[in-house]
Amino acid sequence: MDKPYLIVMLTHNDRTVENAYEIFEKCRNSRAEYWGAKEKPLPPGQMKKLYKYMKDCGKKTVLEVVAYTEEEGMQGAETAAELGCDILMGTVFSDAVNKLCKECGIKYMPFVGDVSGWPSILRGSFESMTAQAEEYLAKGAYGIDLLGYRYTGNAAELNRKFVSQVNAPVCIAGSVNSYRRLDEIKSISPAAFTIGSAFFENRFGRDFCEQINAVCDHIGSSDRREKVKC
Repeated sequence: MDKPYLIVMLTHNDRTVENAYEIFEKCRNSRAEYWGAKEKPLPPGQMKKLYKYMKDCGKKTVLEVVAYTEEEGMQGAETAAELGCDILMGTVFSDAVNKLCKECGIKYMPFVGDVSGWPSILRGSFESMTAQAEEYLAKGAYGIDLLGYRYTGNAAELNRKFVSQVNAPVCIAGSVNSYRRLDEIKSISPAAFTIGSAFFENRFGRDFCEQINAVCDHIGSSDRREKVKC
């Protein structure tokens, strides 16, 4: 199986940091191919500048939207379309959001389970989450955004069972903040995982770029494509 890929989130406590552009500029030649942010709180102009720069550097771009209503989800999806994102993660599943993503060629990975709060918390049973996933995938969603380590129950067991059961890309998002959790992710091999706050809290080292490369090395995945000068 392919190794999981890291999505570097320029976020801390589920909010995009003010110096996201500067951090990406510093780390654009690190091993991470996938980069993303949340829909809040940067102004639209700064978001467009950031995402254009990431795309100019040949990166895959992700927007994760923490939204619990269809209206908020649509606003996030419209933002993803304006930014030219490759992947929209998050939102409570919506047929309208799904339709917009299909029209714009965006890969949609909605939340499953009972998600609430900010930073998000995940509740619900394994059975209900897999049933939701099957429904969303049948409607054409690309994959699933699983807030596994935000789960109020046994997170490691949920992640393992969910990834093995769901026949589609699964991203383990949120609170991947230790090498022990990296080892758990490596053992179950989801499609992807996100790290944001842990990099800002220096959980994998002292330098932001060195932490990215250390995580890629540990998990066994990296951006092996030819680097784009930007």
